[in-house]
Amino acid sequence: MTLLLISRYVMRWTLKPKPSLKEVEDLQNSLQVDATVATLLAQRDIKTYNEAKQFFRPSLDDLHDPFLMKDMEVAVQRIEVALEQKENILVYGDYDVDGTTSVALLSSYLRTKTDQIATYIPDRYDEGYGVSYKGIDFAHDNDFTLIIALDCGVKALDKVAYASEKGIDFIICDHHRPGLELPKAIAVLDPKREDCDYPYKELCGCGVGFKLIQALASKEDQTVEDLIAYLDLVATAIGADIVPITGENRALAYFGLQVINTNPRPGIKALISGVNKDELTITDVVFIVAPRINAAGRMKHGNHAVTLLNETDFNLATEYAVEIDAFNSDRREADKRITEEALEQIKDHQEEDRLTTVVYHQDWHKGVIGIVASRLTETYYRPTLVFTKSGDVLAASARSVSGFDVYNALEACSEYIEQFGGHKYAAGLTLKEDDYEAFKQAFEDEVAKTIDRNLLTPEIKIDAKIQLHEVTPKFYRILRQFAPFGPGNMTPVFMTENLKDTGYGKCVGEDDKHLRVTVVQGSYRINGIGFNLGSKLPILKGNQLFSAVYSVDENHWNGNTSLQLKLRDIKAQ
Repeated sequence: MTLLLISRYVMRWTLKPKPSLKEVEDLQNSLQVDATVATLLAQRDIKTYNEAKQFFRPSLDDLHDPFLMKDMEVAVQRIEVALEQKENILVYGDYDVDGTTSVALLSSYLRTKTDQIATYIPDRYDEGYGVSYKGIDFAHDNDFTLIIALDCGVKALDKVAYASEKGIDFIICDHHRPGLELPKAIAVLDPKREDCDYPYKELCGCGVGFKLIQALASKEDQTVEDLIAYLDLVATAIGADIVPITGENRALAYFGLQVINTNPRPGIKALISGVNKDELTITDVVFIVAPRINAAGRMKHGNHAVTLLNETDFNLATEYAVEIDAFNSDRREADKRITEEALEQIKDHQEEDRLTTVVYHQDWHKGVIGIVASRLTETYYRPTLVFTKSGDVLAASARSVSGFDVYNALEACSEYIEQFGGHKYAAGLTLKEDDYEAFKQAFEDEVAKTIDRNLLTPEIKIDAKIQLHEVTPKFYRILRQFAPFGPGNMTPVFMTENLKDTGYGKCVGEDDKHLRVTVVQGSYRINGIGFNLGSKLPILKGNQLFSAVYSVDENHWNGNTSLQLKLRDIKAQ
């Protein structure tokens, strides 16, 4: 079965607002760069020489004092007491990449201080997301008196109270939006707390965990330089959790990528050992490392990921990585089958005027419904929910389209929901089977009431309109320094008009899905590749003029390296 692709839509091309001429000229003069580079910087809210220097040359000195985070001092004091009194400490985290890297980070750090450390990852299918009663019972049965929860817990009011009744203290390190009330834990570290003045609000769970070890280390006169080895985990979590790569996250990701590329921990080294690239980018981490770590929790158990990430022997780590790679292969097969079944279900019950996609099958694998929801969103470009049966309830993963807050939409339907949590663009929920149809309609009604209809057409945001001759090796070298890319600092996208194909444009790849071109403007020519743009080939024919939207990339072929356009879309003029 052939899946629909976004390239078959008429895409919205949106040129980002131009910064003021003065801002651009000031940057040009102070940095000695051209107008296009100055424009890209100003669009990223970089207005001065010092801000540009900080952007292009991230420094660990840019990291904030961890004690600016609410409850940090209390958290550190409680952990110091636990270490002093040789208490058993349970490091608890979610089963996704952010959770498992967080657990690996904190547990490996604490094991340099004490042997009284164990880790706990809830079973996705038996316990579900976040802090579980089963996990607390495990802690109680094994004489743990302190649980440190990472990437979860900020809404676990009842669970923390239950632990307290059993004599177990909680420290929560989370980055999700809290509810109206916080759990009565010893400390709740979450920069999104309304009463937290921490300057940077967009840390991932592993980032909050890193701030905790930074604070602990500072009490022993260690600096962040002494913690660099942990940043491969932080960078992996930043990429996988799709948090903004701005401010503090940019510095953490920048130095974390350096660790990944020069001296990663054995577990990550084993995961990337077959990758034939001189230097991995954050995109490589997202598409190569993260899916494998995630696959453990999706297909088997998140413990496998923590074991891999904490392993110090490379040979053993390699064995674990092979096992995890097998989980990932199983995940890909399940993802493909369920996506095809979901697309058939939509086709059979297609309602053209619906603004949401909601599908359900009781036998779909809970571990891949989030991936399937992403694929359906790419296909139909609507807020999407994929449900499956999970014990006595239905569980779903939600994904949204750019610009629409699916978390708020779910909150508006909370009367039908048992439990939910997540972010603006991705969330999870459970509900009773009897409430499924009512919820489905309520969700459709809420989206219909609140969404801007323009958001239902995929949008390409264009940084700048340029001439083809501007795409030079020097220009590309500067663009590379904008990395690491991600939300808040996406790969620069350009538009060029009045292009012609040299006559050699053709479809390539399986089913002729992709477009290979050589474009010219005046006397300047350059090659381009458009993935999933094969259907646009007729636009090139007849020597007609067209416009293209693209990013600039390198093509490596037969030992040669050349610049190429990575086409996002083309339109006839």
